Amino acid sequence: MILYTSDLHFGHQNVIRFDNRPFRSVSEMDYTLIHLWNSRVQKDDIVYIVGDFAYRNARPAEWYLQQLQGKKHLLIGNHDQNLLNSPTAVRYFESVEKMCHVTDGQHQICLCHFPICEWNGYRKGHLHIYGHIHNRKDDTFQIMRNRTNALNAGCMINHYMPVTLNELIKNNQEFQKL
Repeated sequence: MILYTSDLHFGHQNVIRFDNRPFRSVSEMDYTLIHLWNSRVQKDDIVYIVGDFAYRNARPAEWYLQQLQGKKHLLIGNHDQNLLNSPTAVRYFESVEKMCHVTDGQHQICLCHFPICEWNGYRKGHLHIYGHIHNRKDDTFQIMRNRTNALNAGCMINHYMPVTLNELIKNNQEFQKL
């Protein structure tokens, strides 16, 4: 199975308030994210983390990574520099890239942490999965919601767990209606 998530921000106290996450503490958030991840992801599943894995975390990134099942691929986000500076943490990833193109079933997908208005295959119906904007409904959201093949992988709109492409599509449709 192929799954997607972004903007987990493991260890980041301020993201709880920033995203209005339903957690009382970083410990509760981290525990819940790990639990939900492992309830969905099997050992051989592929998980694309579309940026911002951990930020301002007291525990090293590898502490989280060693607990998470699946074959992990990181699309570098603006808050991933500390993780990238740790060779131990980087070894937990099958790949680390700024942008990549993958196939999921019949779909061609461009993955990048940052939302982009046009991507390779845009006019051919290829999808774009991004993160970065969390659950904000600002001007970037307004632009991206008009890109019918663009999907926000932010964990906070995907029930704080990695999701399949079909679940990602459904969750984005529901989020846009709110």
